[in-house]
Amino acid sequence: MRKLLISFGVAALVVVLGAVGVDFGTTIFAEYRLSRTVRSAAGLKWDPSVAILSFPFIPQAMNHHYKEVEIKANDVEHPRVGKASLEGTLHSIDLTDASWLIRPDAKLPVGEVESRIIIDSAHLGRFIGIHDLMVEAPPRESNDATGGTTESGISGSDGLVFTGTPQAAGFEERVSVSVDLSMTGPDQTTLVFTPTGILTGPGTADQPVPEDKKTAVLAAFASSLPDQKLPFGVAPTSQGVRGSDVIIEGIAKGVTITLAGFRQS
Repeated sequence: MRKLLISFGVAALVVVLGAVGVDFGTTIFAEYRLSRTVRSAAGLKWDPSVAILSFPFIPQAMNHHYKEVEIKANDVEHPRVGKASLEGTLHSIDLTDASWLIRPDAKLPVGEVESRIIIDSAHLGRFIGIHDLMVEAPPRESNDATGGTTESGISGSDGLVFTGTPQAAGFEERVSVSVDLSMTGPDQTTLVFTPTGILTGPGTADQPVPEDKKTAVLAAFASSLPDQKLPFGVAPTSQGVRGSDVIIEGIAKGVTITLAGFRQS
């Protein structure tokens, strides 16, 4: 009897592992196909990273409904700054009219979409004319265990720490400036950088600026970045910093998207 039970247990384990392997392999294939489809539909130069989340996968495909899909594309040619990263996280995707492999022209009703443009300090610095720019979250948020104020770890939009050498102001030392972010324009696609003061002390360049230089130094960190259209045409809902990257994020519920909309410009 004991040998019979052991044999039965081993057989059951083999079946389970085989089913898991088939499910995993099918997931990889679906992710690969979706990555290729997004690249073609959105006009990207290389395949984006795609993850179809939640296990098991096959029941989701059979029910024509994915719980969550993440799409990430790095080093995408982008207006004004040259290169940026694009991210889209889709929740509760209806595949009724799309098939489980998702056709390039399929219309996808989604329960919620999170959309992001990510611009690193180097590309942003070249745009505003501060070539050694480093961007950080406000100290109060950098020390927070949550790492930010949004679910995706993005800081608030006020009091960001911009550090760099404002040569355009005739100042040759690295300084830290407090900067607020906001969106403006008819379609809320222009990111505005508003410097509010010089920062000194721990976590900054700790470089004081003479009174007669302050206005020019602050002005060197002021700028506006137009044409920042989020993936899938989502309106921005927050802007801030994660790590050393500036991020524009938008979250919308109950929308219908197409894969071509992943890249808007």
